[in-house]
Amino acid sequence: METQPFWLEESRPAVATRDLDHVDIAVVGGGITGCACAGALAREGRRVRVYDARGIGEGASGRNGGFALRGAAARYDVARETYGADAARELWRRTEETVDRLATIAGDAFRRTGSLRLAADVEERVEIQGEYEALRDDGFAAEWREELSHLRPDFRGAIFHPRDGAVQPAGLVQRLADLAAEAGVAFAPHHRIESLENVEADQIVIATDGSGRGLLPELDEALWPARGQVIATTPLRERLFECPHYARHGFDYWQQLRDRRIVLGGFRDFSILTEMTDDESTTEPIQEALDAFLVELLGELPEVTHRWAGIFGLTQDLLPLVGPVPGHDGVWVAAGYSGHGNVLGLLCGELVAGALLGRDDPLSQLFSPARLVQHV
Repeated sequence: METQPFWLEESRPAVATRDLDHVDIAVVGGGITGCACAGALAREGRRVRVYDARGIGEGASGRNGGFALRGAAARYDVARETYGADAARELWRRTEETVDRLATIAGDAFRRTGSLRLAADVEERVEIQGEYEALRDDGFAAEWREELSHLRPDFRGAIFHPRDGAVQPAGLVQRLADLAAEAGVAFAPHHRIESLENVEADQIVIATDGSGRGLLPELDEALWPARGQVIATTPLRERLFECPHYARHGFDYWQQLRDRRIVLGGFRDFSILTEMTDDESTTEPIQEALDAFLVELLGELPEVTHRWAGIFGLTQDLLPLVGPVPGHDGVWVAAGYSGHGNVLGLLCGELVAGALLGRDDPLSQLFSPARLVQHV
């Protein structure tokens, strides 16, 4: 049984190390966010070094379910009520643009498949019908699917999001790292930052999502680590799922890859207290739940070849923290994607780079760390 993520076994990102005598900006975290941020800054003439405690892309960016979805963790109708109609519309529009940008960067590591958000029961059907109507009211492409013949009958309808896709996330990190290196970014993999005081740079960007605990106490209060557990199977005999599927408010999610493997994750809510952790170990209760769901989904348990876990960052309002950290001059953050890091990580990496360069953005106020980070 392989305990490394399938993505990293298939395509482990690597960049040549190079040195810079002095850097203007240090980026802590070498995943999607860190590489996107560093590349954007270097293309504007800044001298940048990226640090990561492990190899590039070996954290959350190489350990997720491989979804590339527009939007954020909240349903669109809930986002309109919570963040305001204009803010929600802008966020969804920007994430659609980012999926398009991700597709261009990732190349053959991306598939434009669409995605299905499923209702697992009558209550969830009512909820996602509300989301479907809100999306249509605001001009976003969405289709209601009543016939789901490829699934067991207890799924009660779905929204099809035609512009979503699936991504090999390690392949995406490789492309972002290559672009950053071409722009002059220096990478320091396997270099753990224990304290920001040890970082020699005029500006520091924390881009570790849920894995950077201990760097700043204020961020530890606002960014909560959560563990997502995932499995991958041997290739199935037939293609059953043409696009990423997710249900139960995103607690269950799966897709079938080009070679017909199933990648399945979720069931964090089966043991929610133990899963609020930054320990990357897999656990028996969640792994058993994943196996049982595979049997329900397929009628049998195929051979599971990989079992792994990854840590992502949650915030109280399910929005990222992007911008300057209150009370810490020269320290910036881009993190807290609440499980949507493939697309939001790219968007927010470039967003924090723009903020560092003095550019205004309509999302800056919505994502401002000051709303959740209290300076002590």
